[in-house]
Amino acid sequence: MSTASERLTDALYGLGWATVRKLPEPVAAGLGRRIADTAWKRRGQGVLRLEANLARVVPDASPERLAELSKAGMRSYMRYWMESFRLPSWSAERVARSVDIKDIHHLTDGLAAGRGVVLALPHLANWDLAGVWATRVLGVPFTTVAERLKPESLYDRFVAYRESLGMEVLPHTGGSAFGTLARRLRSGGLVCLVADRDLSSSGVEVDFFGERARMPGGPALLAQHTGALLLSATLWYDDPATMRGRVHPPVDVPESGTRAERTSVMTQALADAFAAGIAEHPEDWHMLQRLWPADLDPAKGPK
Repeated sequence: MSTASERLTDALYGLGWATVRKLPEPVAAGLGRRIADTAWKRRGQGVLRLEANLARVVPDASPERLAELSKAGMRSYMRYWMESFRLPSWSAERVARSVDIKDIHHLTDGLAAGRGVVLALPHLANWDLAGVWATRVLGVPFTTVAERLKPESLYDRFVAYRESLGMEVLPHTGGSAFGTLARRLRSGGLVCLVADRDLSSSGVEVDFFGERARMPGGPALLAQHTGALLLSATLWYDDPATMRGRVHPPVDVPESGTRAERTSVMTQALADAFAAGIAEHPEDWHMLQRLWPADLDPAKGPK
């Protein structure tokens, strides 16, 4: 049974998908900024957590600078939502002129070689828009994994939305995702995973902005298990009309060490690429949740 709060959340998302896409684009963009600024002024847990996370990314920032970054971050976050609500109605031409990805040859060369490719991304800018660009502009379908949201109807809504954009979506829980992803990779396919936040209790320990954090080991394990190429990508908003990105060089499987040791080295390489992209564009990192284990003590601040 879903709670009243969960049902309200589902209803609000449904309202967004039903109405925002019908608004004139300048009106939708202005609405997103107003919602972001209102949320930022209220200083809720999400905004406070965002600022605490950004304090690690920009350790020398003054309180005033952190406030500026968190305000810009909330605007970036709402831009993600406003774009996402409208993406199903975007043409391939509109997607093509809205996205510019550097060094895409790392991805296309890997797929052309028939190896299969695992592409890992952090929560930067609009990963859904990047996915639509892959399916509609590159013509490359891919498989991804989604966190199970509550209520179930909201999760179903997200799955239907992403499938309408050309993605195959698997649930994060249930135990069968890894096997399906491995089969897709062995057949030369593309798997895209948002991988800067561990959703399990078995994440890999990494150094992230000078402090211990945990990230999912799935991308590295899949690459080892299937022989697929492991890549990372980072995204950022450049102007009101364009999202840019970069595909980073491949992460090689170490020649020696246990599987756990190889996974640790490869996951650290992903974390380093994520950190470089986040440090360049901290305002586009949509991390409003706890990430570092040091923050998991409820007495230490916002959730």
